[in-house]
Amino acid sequence: MPVYEYRCPQCRRKSAVFVRGSASAGEPACEHCGSQGLTRLFSTFAVRRSQSSSDDSGDADMGGFDESDPRAMAQMMRQMGGEMRDEMGPEFDQMVDQMEAGEMPD
Repeated sequence: MPVYEYRCPQCRRKSAVFVRGSASAGEPACEHCGSQGLTRLFSTFAVRRSQSSSDDSGDADMGGFDESDPRAMAQMMRQMGGEMRDEMGPEFDQMVDQMEAGEMPD
């Protein structure tokens, strides 16, 4: 039983319509202003992956990685730390900058 999203041409807001069966229940009305003639939207969705499949895909990304090369290591760390950079703090950026310059940090 899907939930469809629509945009109202009158108030320009989204409405979600829960459909109970395969037969259409008629033309949906805007839940905000009551207007009809809504435009159906394409809804976003996510694909859930198991922990093991995400672990496997991470290993494929690191194929050919030379851990003795500070520049290659810095590139890999920037990719992995991209989403968590705020949590890592300025020390992370300093360390990676040093590695990109070809130096291994202490």
